[in-house]
Amino acid sequence: MPAHEFYDDDGEHTREQCPRCGDTFLGDYGDRLHCGKCSYTEWQ
Repeated sequence: MPAHEFYDDDGEHTREQCPRCGDTFLGDYGDRLHCGKCSYTEWQ
C-alpha cells in the first residue's frame, strides 16, 4: 500500500501511529492493531 494512502487531503494521517515507535503506522488486523517494527499490540 503506498504511503500517500495513509494521509487525507489535509495532510493528516488516517491510521493510528505506534505510541512506542512514534513513526510507524499500526497494521489493522480486525481484532488488533499491531506494529511490525516493535511488536506493540492493541487488542480491540
